[in-house]
Amino acid sequence: MRRTILTSIKRILKALFYGLVGGFIVLMAVFILHLERRPDLKIWHEANLDAEFTADSSVNTFEEYLALEARLFAQLEKRVCARIEPEDQRRINRFYRGSLSDPGRWTSNWNRTFEFTTDTPRAGVLLLHGMSDSPYSLRSVGERLHAAGAWVVGLRLPGHGTAPSGLVEVRWEDMAAAVRLAVRNLRDKIGNKPLYILGYSNGGALGVHYALESLEDPTLPKVKALVLISPAIGVTPLAALAVWQARIGHLLGLDKLAWNDILPEYDPFKYQSFAVNAGHQVHRLTSHIRSKIEKLSAAGEAQHFPPVLAFQSVADATVSTQAVVDGLFARLPVGGHELVLFDINRNREVKQVLMHDPGAGITALFRDPDLSFTISLVTNESEKVSQVVVCQKGPDKRISTKTPLDLKWPTGVYSLSHVALPFPFDDPLYGGSAAVNSPGIKLGNVALRGERGVLQIPAADMLRLRWNPFYSYMEQRLIEFFHLEGAK
Repeated sequence: MRRTILTSIKRILKALFYGLVGGFIVLMAVFILHLERRPDLKIWHEANLDAEFTADSSVNTFEEYLALEARLFAQLEKRVCARIEPEDQRRINRFYRGSLSDPGRWTSNWNRTFEFTTDTPRAGVLLLHGMSDSPYSLRSVGERLHAAGAWVVGLRLPGHGTAPSGLVEVRWEDMAAAVRLAVRNLRDKIGNKPLYILGYSNGGALGVHYALESLEDPTLPKVKALVLISPAIGVTPLAALAVWQARIGHLLGLDKLAWNDILPEYDPFKYQSFAVNAGHQVHRLTSHIRSKIEKLSAAGEAQHFPPVLAFQSVADATVSTQAVVDGLFARLPVGGHELVLFDINRNREVKQVLMHDPGAGITALFRDPDLSFTISLVTNESEKVSQVVVCQKGPDKRISTKTPLDLKWPTGVYSLSHVALPFPFDDPLYGGSAAVNSPGIKLGNVALRGERGVLQIPAADMLRLRWNPFYSYMEQRLIEFFHLEGAK
């Protein structure tokens, strides 16, 4: 009897096992078929631009990096732009020369590394853009820093500025190697003047990594301070699993599986298509940063980390505020660090339609008795008005201060977004001002109406805020943080 029962249990478990395996295979097949039904890959998804810089390149100087970059963009013209199919010769295709999205319409191709020089630099600032972005994202702040007397380099990171195919194979180590070249170049150009890094999104993570690396390697030039904008310090753990999608696609010969998004390339200075590998590299980089901080903290070296000023929207679909706090600020000892948060619009009319209110997390930060950094919150003066104030609390302070700003929430805007922070209202591409002319397409205030699924530009992209109504405050704060006041 007992043997019969055990045999029955084994059969049931075996059936359950095969059922689970079979169900998993079916789900995987359905998932793969769903991904394969997406639009066909284009030449800009598949082009092999082999002049891209890698950590293993024989390039040893910044000048050589720029020369290689020039060859890379020549390859882009020959291997992508000159081979556009007739059906892709659209007015909003960045790879179709003469289109509204053609980067050549601009006085400078902001997809490439730029350098703002000066005979008497007060400081040197390296600008690092985000994943899938280009140096254009930090053009405005770069021009302001240069006007204040800084020698500014806006670095094009490997894999960027050319075609989305550049993100399929790029590694974060390639980007970190390019950062080291750019920092050494800046140090040579500015002599003993202060050296700073300003990083946006994944560029912020690269800036943090360089600062950590320089604590371990005395041969690397030291940075005096870091400014981080929407820093990609922590990402969802699902990013670690997503890479298997690309690996399965490679195994099965299904190239579409290497992509999270396959979208029209209508933006002249940012990829719309996003490779699975790009998210995987952000995950690898943030994991490496976490390990480095833990190692340096255990050795008592974290106290030498340079001061950090970070700007973060509490509504961010890419990076969570909690990840920025837990992954960086909470791990650093007291040392002049500050996190500036841009709250949601707390006007009572807006609050009626909110799905989620991050207020509880913000309150917990302000009440934390062990806070090791300054927390500043740009928020409504009250629920009745759109005017904003800055509430600030420093380490070991029991009460917070409140400072009025001569700024307010624009009508119809309920929050900032991950992509909005580095762009002013009058940005010619992403800004909201209708008075500013763009040499080509203008994406900051698109408001077309009609049925869903008809337009090339997704409705979600049109609704996402692309400019920062509080940019002037952010710009002034970072100018002060870099000690560049007194110049316009």
